Amino acid sequence: MTLPPIHLAGNAHAIGHGLGVFGRDAVLRHLRPLPLWQYLTSLAQTPKAVQMRQAVQTEFPRYWQEIEGLAAGLQLPLDEVFMWNCRGDYVHQQSVDGCTTLFGPASDGVLIAHNEDGFPQLRGQCALLHAQPESGLAFSSFVYPGSLPGHTLAVNECGLVATVNNIRPTRIPAGIPRQILGRATLDARTLDEAIAVVTRTDRAGAFHHTFGQAGSRRVVSVEASAEGSNVSEVQRPGGHSNHLIAPSLSRLQQRITASSGARQQCIDQSLKQLPGDLDDGVSLSILRDTSGGHLPVYRAAADDPDDENTLATGVFLISANTVEWRIYTQPNTDQPDIEGVVLLSR
Repeated sequence: MTLPPIHLAGNAHAIGHGLGVFGRDAVLRHLRPLPLWQYLTSLAQTPKAVQMRQAVQTEFPRYWQEIEGLAAGLQLPLDEVFMWNCRGDYVHQQSVDGCTTLFGPASDGVLIAHNEDGFPQLRGQCALLHAQPESGLAFSSFVYPGSLPGHTLAVNECGLVATVNNIRPTRIPAGIPRQILGRATLDARTLDEAIAVVTRTDRAGAFHHTFGQAGSRRVVSVEASAEGSNVSEVQRPGGHSNHLIAPSLSRLQQRITASSGARQQCIDQSLKQLPGDLDDGVSLSILRDTSGGHLPVYRAAADDPDDENTLATGVFLISANTVEWRIYTQPNTDQPDIEGVVLLSR
């Protein structure tokens, strides 16, 4: 199994510490030597970094405790670990955590499917976290070494499904780090709570979020940035890569990589040919598409232009009282690495 499950429980510091212990070797071997890590570390005492740190401590003290635990488990300076979790809150040429998402109606509810794209060297170094915090909601989330959960793909005990795609604005102010807001969505009991969290006007970096929830036929696509957000209630199958596409946000300047543009075009064309609703087979087929040559939807090239590979694909089937989920790390099998069901009690 290339996506091992890890089970953590307790207070915020304990859960962060467990994540740090899990990710220590991979962070030291693959991430800390990166120029991006060193660049972020050099900014740790700048006014912007200090302001963001103070904002997290004030607005989200429990997540700050998770970061403190994460640093302790990693056996690394707290400033370095915090800044790594702010890597999307600074304009930088290197892309991080790309991703592609499909969403829309399905025969028995709604479906959200997601390719989690990250650094190729982290293939086999990630995990599926099952967390039981003593404060906040229980959840399951794909996790990267050195990072808090909440900016990848996840489902919580209230049946809320959340997936996240990287967005690359050309201007990012000081504010609440985007990964902190992603973590906060895992404590949302409703879709509207999750939307309210990510559309805060005091945020720093930008993300695209997709939300669905057991017991609701709503699927919500949210493009959230410091300069404005767009919330779309999804009525038909759609998809999103790594740039803002809502007309209402067209004024915002952003960097659109060739890969993001090609993936968006590919999924749009595939969905145009779809005769009806989404299902797991169709979704996997689209997310595993390699017809784009050197710019495919499913990314496995050692020389990917954004230095990203598809590390996992998650499929969430959301119905009246359940979320059935499956996560795959190999593109040529129908057998998931790991799967589960969230059943809502009535």
